Amino acid sequence: MSFLLSHLLSLSTLLLAIDALLWHFAPFKHRVSRVGVRLVLFLLFSTVIINAGVSPLQAPLFADDRVAQLGATALGILWWLYAARVLTEVIGLALMRRIGHSGRLLQDVIGALVFLIAVVAGAGYVLELPVKGLLATSGVVAIVVGLALQSTLSDVFSGIVLNTTKPYQVDDRVSIDGIEGKVLDIDWRATHLLTSAGSTAVVPNSVAAKAKIVNLSRPTNMHGVSISIQVPNHIRPRRVLDALDRTLQGSSSLLLDPAPKAVLKEAGETMSEYVASGFIAELGKKGEVRNQLFDLAHRHLEAAGISRQPDGVIEPSTRARALLDEVKIFRSLSAEKRDRLAQNMVAQQYAAGEVVLDLDEVPDSLFVIATGVVSATVPDGSMQIEAGRMGPSEVMGEQSILADTPSQARFTAMTSSIIYRLDKSLTRNCMTQRREVDRALNKLQAVRQQNSRMALMAKPVVVKRGGFLSWLQSR
Repeated sequence: MSFLLSHLLSLSTLLLAIDALLWHFAPFKHRVSRVGVRLVLFLLFSTVIINAGVSPLQAPLFADDRVAQLGATALGILWWLYAARVLTEVIGLALMRRIGHSGRLLQDVIGALVFLIAVVAGAGYVLELPVKGLLATSGVVAIVVGLALQSTLSDVFSGIVLNTTKPYQVDDRVSIDGIEGKVLDIDWRATHLLTSAGSTAVVPNSVAAKAKIVNLSRPTNMHGVSISIQVPNHIRPRRVLDALDRTLQGSSSLLLDPAPKAVLKEAGETMSEYVASGFIAELGKKGEVRNQLFDLAHRHLEAAGISRQPDGVIEPSTRARALLDEVKIFRSLSAEKRDRLAQNMVAQQYAAGEVVLDLDEVPDSLFVIATGVVSATVPDGSMQIEAGRMGPSEVMGEQSILADTPSQARFTAMTSSIIYRLDKSLTRNCMTQRREVDRALNKLQAVRQQNSRMALMAKPVVVKRGGFLSWLQSR
């Protein structure tokens, strides 16, 4: 028996070594395979020691051989610890498959309880210690430790609640107690956030469990974006709201459902606050869309003759001249030249849905948008795909100015718009006098051609239905 036990110790040690080596170094691609191998090794280990007469449910019976007694005792205790480890891995695998990465903390807590039970069972069955007295003593110790670590235990159990209720997960962007950032990790004590400043904020789990949590990543395909604008309160709110409505329509990044809206939030003694809000599909574009909305709001408010300065209103007689100051292609001209151009600009009103410049049309003027939103669409077979939207201070018809070529897009007013026409000969005269105007027009044409190509490449793919029902419909 001593000879058998000596070989048993070697075989059992070999199985434990194989388990450790495979777990840490074997190139398993899936965790299921690793847990399966560990479970098989545990069953082999159990078979070896039980066939050798070592039971983990009772004390070893080799009183005549102290070496064998010590070895059998060690094997019995190792069986309980090994069983706890395997059970922890199986539970962890089930949790990860069910609730994902957020189940890691719960797995650790359950694993600690399983190991505690294994230690108590090993002490009671293998060592035959008085478990009741041990549990009573450990209970007193647990009370003392619990009082000393009350704050830490609060964080641990709050972390369990957060992982089970899942108000947020790893990689979500959240705001916890006023701190906004991306969730990096949720451990035993705290939630780690990566803020927009690039720093790491550590929020204790007990604070997060009691705080107001705003999950900016849910729902995954709809995220709110808004801007706040202050305007002198003696300006009629309807004028401001109309300009902000055109601002929202001018952004193609906003979702149509729920519909974007502009509201008067608060009217103060001198200034009134307006909020324009909508929803976007990608959270990563929130900053870009907000910047775009601020720029559009500035242009549409100025186009409506509204200034955010205390005087509040831009005189109508200066609007055409002020518009030229905002047009990029004319910024290199002198003030006197822009004054003469403003005097020759002719305003024209367009209703919503009216075509301003049609496809293949060769206009005799350069169009400058004063107010409203214009949609540019390019042909794709029998369909028209939107390549972009335009607002105040943007121009159309540059292809005709450069080479008398027809328009490659159709420009349609999305809202009621006022558009100025500038004679082609005057624009070409500016090109000959200032090379910067020529370069700006050519650059504008190149950018729009690139946008048209990108719009055609990004068009939604038509998904063809397949299967038996589709076959029936085709018959």
